[in-house]
Formats: sequence, structure tokens, C-alpha cells
Amino acid sequence: MLTVSGSAVALFVFCFVGSVQEGLDRLTSQKDSTLIVFQANKFCPATSHLPQDYDQIISKMSGVREVVPIQVFTNNCRASLDVVVFYGLPAEKVQKIRDFDLVEGNWSDFELNQDAGIVGEAVARRRNLKLGTKFSVGEVKVTVAGIFNSSDKSEEDYVYTHLDFLQRTPGMNLVGTVTQHEVVLDESADPVAIANVIDDEFRGGPVETDTRTKGVFQASSLADLVELIELSHYLGYACVGLMTMLISTTTFMAVQDRIKEHSVLQTLGFSGTVVFVLVLAESVLISIGGGLLGTGAAMLTLAGSGLSVGAEAVTIAFSPSVGLAMTGLVGSLAVGFVAGVLPALAASRTDIVTGLRQA
Repeated sequence: MLTVSGSAVALFVFCFVGSVQEGLDRLTSQKDSTLIVFQANKFCPATSHLPQDYDQIISKMSGVREVVPIQVFTNNCRASLDVVVFYGLPAEKVQKIRDFDLVEGNWSDFELNQDAGIVGEAVARRRNLKLGTKFSVGEVKVTVAGIFNSSDKSEEDYVYTHLDFLQRTPGMNLVGTVTQHEVVLDESADPVAIANVIDDEFRGGPVETDTRTKGVFQASSLADLVELIELSHYLGYACVGLMTMLISTTTFMAVQDRIKEHSVLQTLGFSGTVVFVLVLAESVLISIGGGLLGTGAAMLTLAGSGLSVGAEAVTIAFSPSVGLAMTGLVGSLAVGFVAGVLPALAASRTDIVTGLRQA
């Protein structure tokens, strides 16, 4: 049981590391049919201020289907496990550019009340928010008019509000400006070409722009975190290595304790191959037991915690997935085979006479 528990802890950590990597991959591999127009040479959303009327110019460009001005407010531009991001945009455009399912509340309450917000499930779980709850982050105070879930789990770390409301929040004084413009393109449009056209248009304007596809923009915002996440791979590999050594050591000890029993089996006619299979099966069963326990605990924790890490108003959600669970279980199976081979060989090659002399 101690070996199973130790293996479970190793698989638990491995799955957590894997969930972060999966979240990053989902975030940076989004379709290139959406562009983000941001102020050039700016990083944190609090420092980007574009004229709101840029949307009228961009909307007339060839290949552009929709332009949405967005005001962004976040409680922390630095890397944090509790980032809350407010997106203020015209209420009627939320459903056009986002794939949401309201699990509580309704759209009319959000659209008709200026101080209303719709909150992602992850934020609602972390902050214990319910329908009708009033909550604030800094100077921004909203009433929860709806709670949504999304196929893109990183979206569930956002709070969507009215654009005018966020612009007029006391102390911000942002009327007439926005943080960014989100540009939805036609399917046949070339995102790189249109991005260049947008930047060329405003190069000599009042505020210079930097336009990138949504995936590239988010990857650049998370540049520092990306390097840390890549390094975390080694932590995952170390957990697998630790699990392999733990199970192999336990199986070796079991073989040493059962030398006499294995010799008796061979005396009764069981071949060395059968002994090999018995020892290997024990190693695999221990590993699978730890894998099931660790992977199951990780999936439940990821599903119920709503954890995420973010920086510069872009978040990576820690979420469970079938692929991650299968990776954990298949990995535990492979570890069981690898860890059990040497002990099984040792047991199958034990000299019968020497083994029977063991007390």
C-alpha cells in the first residue's frame, strides 16, 4: 500500500504538469481567423490605450467580418494563480464572438443592467460567487447576472461586462479608448496580410498598433510562463522516474523474500517463464493501482478546483481531459513493465537448490 500510495503521488504530480501543458497548447493553437489589435510597444493591458473609433476604420477593410472594441481590466499583470480578468465589450456582441453556455442566469438580465457581469465557472468556484452576488476587484464592482461554461476552459477565468461600464469605472476615466480591438476575419481571409494592412494604416496615426493572430498574441503575453512550463516537463519526467525506481525496488524486495517459494514452484514443474510472468504481473498491478489512484485524484482535483495561472490578462486553465487521463494510465502500465523486468528475470533464474536452502 505504501508503494501504491507513493506511485499515486507521482502520477498526481505528473497529471498536474500535463494539464498545464495541455492548457498552454489549447491557448496557443487557436484558429488564425481572429486578430488582436493592441497598442504597439505595450505589454500589460493597463498600459494599452487605443482610440475606440479605430473599429470603424478596421471594419471597412477587405476580409474583416466583425470588429469588437474591448476594454480589459485585471487585478494582476504579473504571473499569478488567482488572476481575475474583466472584459468590457458591447453587450450585444458577446454571443457573436464567444461560444458560451449560460448554466445560471439569462442574457437579458446581463444586457439590460449596466453593472451586470457574466462570470466564468472557474472564477465562480474560486470566489464562491452565486447568481445575484455583488463582488469587486479594485474599483470594478459588478453584480453576477449569469455564470457560463465554455469549451475553451481558459475563458472561464474571465468576467464579461458592458464596455461603457468598465470605461466609466471611477478612477479609470477611459471613455473613448479601449485596450484592444478583436477582429474576426472571413474564412478565406489571409490573417497575416490583414494584420500588416491594419498596422500600416495606423503607423502614422495618433496611436501605433501591433496586430497579431489571437494565438500568437496570447503566446507572446505568456512568454515568461511558457519557458517555466517547458521546464516543468522535467518535473513530470522525474515523477515517472521516481515511480519506476519505487516499484522496481519494492518488487526486488518481494522477490528476495520469496526465493524459497519460487524455487518450490519450479520444483513442482512451473517453468522459469511462469515465475517471470507472475513477478512481472505483480509489478504491473502495483503500478496500475497507483496510476488509477493518482490519475483519478488528479482528474477530480482539476475538475473541482478551477485552478489557473495567468499573466498580462491571459490565463491558462488547469482542466482534466480524457487524453490526459489515458496518458497517466498508459504511463503507469508502461512503468509497471519496465520496473518489473529485472526483478522478474532475477526470480526466474534463481537456482532451485540454493533457493530451497533459504530459511
